[in-house]
Amino acid sequence: MAGTSSEFDYLQDKHRQLREQNPSELNLRTHRSISWLNRAAALVDDDPDGAFIFAWIAFNAAYAKDMGEDPGSFARTDFQNFFDALVRCDIKGRIAHEIWYQFEGVVKDLLDNKYIFGPFWKFHNGSTTFENWELRLENAKKAAQYAIEGQETAKLLSILFDRLYVLRNQLVHGGATWNSQVNRKQVRDGAELLLSLMPVFVDTMMSNPEENWGAPYYPVVE
Repeated sequence: MAGTSSEFDYLQDKHRQLREQNPSELNLRTHRSISWLNRAAALVDDDPDGAFIFAWIAFNAAYAKDMGEDPGSFARTDFQNFFDALVRCDIKGRIAHEIWYQFEGVVKDLLDNKYIFGPFWKFHNGSTTFENWELRLENAKKAAQYAIEGQETAKLLSILFDRLYVLRNQLVHGGATWNSQVNRKQVRDGAELLLSLMPVFVDTMMSNPEENWGAPYYPVVE
């Protein structure tokens, strides 16, 4: 399993230890994220679809801000800003270690997979603007390779989560069958990658309360 119970126990303990000194908005973000991560970890072996969805909710809890009039829109700028902040605060390079070493093969497979590449589906849904999706995919893979060669962790995270966002849409918007035999690998790979990255993301956020992680769009209102 990608995440162990001890990892999440550590996050919960750290959250309790820091909640009196960390900003309440950061506490709320990280508390929510840890709760969804715990549920995702419990499902990853038997239900990768559910694990991926819950792990993505944990990601949203950590980063999401005001989503504007279209809550389903892909906020690429928000993603990039979030990743820039995480990498800047991750002085030990734990995030880089995960994507460059622990999950090197998984990252490559996800970047190569046309079924989680947005322009592929736009073309197959009738948009002639994207009839060159194969060229776009090759260019996107080159951009990822440049990021890999330059050890640009934040940039690679942005490209990688662009793919994971397409996978998220397939599942959340009913574009896939639960526990289907089709395209299983990217679901399991995506779930395991999220469950390995998200504890590092949350830990980094709690350790850097001076960073502006933003206010949750849905605060606790009584």
